Amino acid sequence: MANFVRRAACNFLNIGSRNFSVSAPRHAKVSVLGAAGGIGQPLSLLLKQSTLISELALYDVANTVGVAADLSHIESAAQVKGYVGDSQLEECLQGSKIVIIPAGVPRKPGMTRDDLFNINAGIAMSLSEAASKVCPDAMLCIISNPVNSTVPIASEVYKKNGVFDPRKLFGVTTLDVVRANTFISELKGTPVTQTQCPVIGGHAGVTILPLLSQVEPSCDFTDQERESLTVRIQNAGTEVVEAKAGGGSATLSMAYAGARFAFALLQAMNGAKNVVECSFVESDVTELQFFSTPLLLGPNGIEANLGMGTLIDFEQEALEKMKPELSGSIAKGIKFANQ
Repeated sequence: MANFVRRAACNFLNIGSRNFSVSAPRHAKVSVLGAAGGIGQPLSLLLKQSTLISELALYDVANTVGVAADLSHIESAAQVKGYVGDSQLEECLQGSKIVIIPAGVPRKPGMTRDDLFNINAGIAMSLSEAASKVCPDAMLCIISNPVNSTVPIASEVYKKNGVFDPRKLFGVTTLDVVRANTFISELKGTPVTQTQCPVIGGHAGVTILPLLSQVEPSCDFTDQERESLTVRIQNAGTEVVEAKAGGGSATLSMAYAGARFAFALLQAMNGAKNVVECSFVESDVTELQFFSTPLLLGPNGIEANLGMGTLIDFEQEALEKMKPELSGSIAKGIKFANQ
């Protein structure tokens, strides 16, 4: 499976042109909801450099006008405009081809993703509601944590409004792949830009399962290495939260990962072939309603779910271990959306 996982954001200015060929690019409007936050600002900076984005619409409850003014001075083609507050949300979303939602509070030391749920669930729901009404055909990319619950919330909102298309709703789990590639390269000495590891499951703790048996270039891991590396990838978010000592969470690496995923979508929407990224989506790969696996992307979103491939015993055991927690998080999101 790992041979399918391509890099979509190796060069931000050319958005991965070394991997894909695109003819007659169609330029898109991209909206970032939560653009003034810790993830939203660096994410918007990276997106501003894309040659496939004609308009970058930045929304938040405050400060987006200043962020937009700052970004507008950058010598790239995308036009930038800031929108503030509920009264301007609809205008921000009109005509959007991709909507990215990093809005919400960051995780602080001692906080679990369940703690985040009580705050971020409502934010994700209200923004999904707006997107479902204004630009229902746009690709919707959820970054707001806990992704294992916020994606099911968005799904329920779209279903209630009769516009749900499972090909176009994504939980952005790309950071787990980025971390896996980096940590494997550090441990094994493989070229980091060529190291590719699919990550399946969810986007929190034990629900994150890197498939180290499918890494390319192929690597041999001792049992101890496999276990410790898996745990580090699963807990990497906490590693950053603790290192920042109350100063925030993994904002910069998440912004990079979000941009990488957006660039992959843009490439695929413009006809590039063999564009694959892992994402948390509605799925029939397991008995769980939502699950992250490598996905083949196309002009209309998901073209094919590439599944998990063959798992070794360690990975199969980890998969079974994660299922109760992931199932509970999914159910929690669905219940919230329907209460």
